[in-house]
Amino acid sequence: MWRKLVLGASVLAIAGAARAADPPAAGLEVTIYNADLALVQDARQLDIAKGRQTIEFKDVSSAIRPETVTLSADGVDIVEQNFDYDLLTPSKLMEKAVGQQVQIVRTNPGNGQQITETATVLAANEGVVLKIGDRIEVLRDDGVPTRVIFDKVPDNLRAQPTLSVTVDSDHAGARLATLSYLTTGLSWKADYVALFDETAAKLDLQGWITLTNQSGTSFTDADTKLVAGQVQLADGSQGRPYYNPIQGVTQGGTEAHTGPGQALGDFYIYSLPERTTIAQNQTKQVGFLDAQGVTAHKVYQWIAEALVSASEPSHAEVAVDFSNSTGGGLGAGLPAGTVRIYERDATGAPKFVGEAPIGAVPQGSELSLHFGDAFDVTVQPTLVSADVVSKTRTRYSMSYLIRNARPDAVTVEVRQGGYWGRSTKEITESLPGRQIDAFTRGWSVPVPANGQVTLTSTVETGW
Repeated sequence: MWRKLVLGASVLAIAGAARAADPPAAGLEVTIYNADLALVQDARQLDIAKGRQTIEFKDVSSAIRPETVTLSADGVDIVEQNFDYDLLTPSKLMEKAVGQQVQIVRTNPGNGQQITETATVLAANEGVVLKIGDRIEVLRDDGVPTRVIFDKVPDNLRAQPTLSVTVDSDHAGARLATLSYLTTGLSWKADYVALFDETAAKLDLQGWITLTNQSGTSFTDADTKLVAGQVQLADGSQGRPYYNPIQGVTQGGTEAHTGPGQALGDFYIYSLPERTTIAQNQTKQVGFLDAQGVTAHKVYQWIAEALVSASEPSHAEVAVDFSNSTGGGLGAGLPAGTVRIYERDATGAPKFVGEAPIGAVPQGSELSLHFGDAFDVTVQPTLVSADVVSKTRTRYSMSYLIRNARPDAVTVEVRQGGYWGRSTKEITESLPGRQIDAFTRGWSVPVPANGQVTLTSTVETGW
């Protein structure tokens, strides 16, 4: 069954869009997309005076996109906004002091006496150059305790990233103000753990949301939402190619989404079960899926892209096939991520056997997760003949020697590519095949335990 998720009750507006009629409650809401992008909506009570003034927000993301910032409050108009991200550090403080006077305090290590001198900072590039009286000195670490005293902190240096918004308010008083902006540095993905039981033909699947924060600030006690799907950005960075296959999916879904997640246009939005703190430089995992007994089976597959011989056999790929349909025991769309597959050894302990990526999988799809090469199952193709039929057509005869060193029988799915479209004609084949697409034909070849089978095919192709 699915772990309970609290679903978002409304579609979130992108920064700058109008909010719903009901005013939002105070609090922090973070909506994270798959594209290294997040929407931060920070609603708080502010005591705003009448007239023009500057309001500072000192806990915004250092990766903020300033052009997306909006501040909404009753009776307040934005006049100007500035994002100050030049952070206060000793080196930055010295750089800003170039051309100005500072106090240099040196302590004699022998008697503890302090000597204070006024110095003008001439440069602060690869080191600090000072003018003290008539001499020029380089400030260096030579074992003499030295400190520099500055008159003040420059106005454009901040202890943390700060957004300054100049506003004009038509009245004084406390009111709810909502700051919204887009930021990079926040991302999420889905990670799955699949325990496959080949004998029972079942799969147990657990899903985890993995959040990563490298935005330069922490988000404390945030109502966190996750959007599944790739959004289009103005710079085209999320543009899609003409052909965009879904990783791991062999057949697209046809079922309406019934699992966790609520529709957001053509995307899905998930809410974490409770408010959470996403700390800077932190990776956090939250469970969202626990499905038991999903129907699944192991598949051996061998694929050739051209009609050629091979001097040596090659291993068949091994995959786990299952469906995320309701009838298959899963019944939900799956956000894009990585599936890590485990099988139990002779002692019953689960052991990692491979991993496979998946795209965003619609509900009702058929999945095939390729997670490695089969150690004991091999295929060796041989081009028996290639006879020219005409200027544009050739007749190919192929044979495939399929060996199985396992103690049990297997079925190997052989896929032969390299055909020339719909005009291809199958002449003879030792097993009934099927056309996968215009360029590929496939056969399901049963191979006995500790045995071998030869598959043959003669085909005429061209245009």
